[in-house]
Formats: sequence, structure tokens, C-alpha cells
Amino acid sequence: MSDAKAAKDTPLPEPVQEAIEADDKAARRGKLGWLGLTVAILFGLFYAYDLFEAISNTIGVVTQYGEVNRLNEVIGRPLVAVPWLILVIDLVIPIVVYSAAFIIGFRQNLISKDLVFILGLAVAAALSLSVETGFILLFP
Repeated sequence: MSDAKAAKDTPLPEPVQEAIEADDKAARRGKLGWLGLTVAILFGLFYAYDLFEAISNTIGVVTQYGEVNRLNEVIGRPLVAVPWLILVIDLVIPIVVYSAAFIIGFRQNLISKDLVFILGLAVAAALSLSVETGFILLFP
């Protein structure tokens, strides 16, 4: 017998199987089981990191634009406006996408919740990059 077939035929340990079944029952009742809550919290950390990146970008960009405007004022050039729209959109994206992933995955089983959160991370990254790139292309 091959190792792959043996691994497939080996059942999960009983406590793990019970936890998965309890979480599936809770999801069908419209409640969040402890395993589903753990998954939501763990993925929430990844979304929080994305939000932290947006906050640090906002602080960095505002500081940089402040220095540029200070120097422009000294040499008599016009001031440059801070791109607040792009910064606010970048701050909102991880919050909105995590909320949507949480709502969509609420009544799903554990594997589906994982996939929804992973897809949400990909969507958040793609939206952030698209917004930043679009802003650069529209306002050179």
C-alpha cells in the first residue's frame, strides 16, 4: 500500500474529528463554533498586518509630503497636495474585505471558511495594489 493511500485511509484523531463536527453543527445552526472563531482570529492577524501596512504608509506619505511642501515653500514652488483619497481607500480595504470574508464564511464548514479568508487576503492585496497603481497612472 502506498504512503498516500495509507495517509488517506488513516482517520483523524478522535478529539480533532469531534471538534470539526461540533464546528460544522454550530455553523449549520448559524452560530460560530470555537474552531471557526479560532480560524477567524488567526486570519484576522493577517488582515491586521495589512492594515498596519496601510497605517504606516499613511504616516510615511504624510510626513514625506510635509517635508516636500516645507522645501517647496522655501524655494518658492507650489505646494503639493497629500493624496488623502488613496490613503483612506488603502486603510479601508482590509477592514471591508475581512468583514465580507467573515460574513460569507459564517455559515460555512471549516475548510470553506479557510478558503474564503485566503481568497479575501488575495482580494485585499490585489485591490490595494490596483488602487495604488491606478492612482500613479491617473495622477503622475
